[in-house]
Amino acid sequence: MIDASDRIAVIVGGASGIGWATAQALAADGCRVTVADVNSDAAQGRATELGGPHTAAYVDVTDEASVERLFDGPIDIAVNCAGFSTVGLITDMAAEDFRSVVDVCLTGAFLVAKHAGRHLRAGGALVQIGSLNGRQPAAGMSAYCAAKAGLAMLTQVAALEMGARGVRVNAVAPGFVHSPLTAPAAAIPGVVDDYIDNTALGRAGTPEDIANAVVYLCDPRSSWLTGEVLDINGGAHLKRYPDVLGHVMRLVDQSP
Repeated sequence: MIDASDRIAVIVGGASGIGWATAQALAADGCRVTVADVNSDAAQGRATELGGPHTAAYVDVTDEASVERLFDGPIDIAVNCAGFSTVGLITDMAAEDFRSVVDVCLTGAFLVAKHAGRHLRAGGALVQIGSLNGRQPAAGMSAYCAAKAGLAMLTQVAALEMGARGVRVNAVAPGFVHSPLTAPAAAIPGVVDDYIDNTALGRAGTPEDIANAVVYLCDPRSSWLTGEVLDINGGAHLKRYPDVLGHVMRLVDQSP
């Protein structure tokens, strides 16, 4: 068994939001963390905050060569937090806008699984950050919903393929979490209230809520858990998805 202080963890999208909370949590758990991000300056700043022996790296999940360079030696934990979304009706959306979301959220997740999977040691763990939108559709979010639903199945296939080597693959599917990713949506009047009204526990999530679940999935105490998509959403999956597109359209209609 690898000692906790010897575990090597790579966090893709680790410079902000859920990724940064995860990097902090895994570092506190004794792992040696690489904060990897498309914003290399931000990644370096975060690694400096963590201090030695933690490091920073650049990665663009839409560029396979970049992902391959990131995973160039043995690791024990890989967490992929890269993602973004757009809003628009299917009949109005440009194909390149749909493709850009899928490239990051699904193809990027595939590339992380591919290259991290080659280097994860026995007993290692890969965790992908999915979404409530992997199971709940939302008007105006076709690309993101499709990508995150695909990510759920990718997670299960990867778990099947990597299980023989003792590598576990799971995903965490957050509901609404206050982070830089969700800040534009949160700025639209009514959106956050609609999310909270449709969350059983009556509050939005925090990056730390998700990071705590990721740490568990990377820990030996979850050593018999793989192929799981873990809902961390305060019970939002029990209700309806908020009408984000409706709030956006009302804001547009009120614009001068």
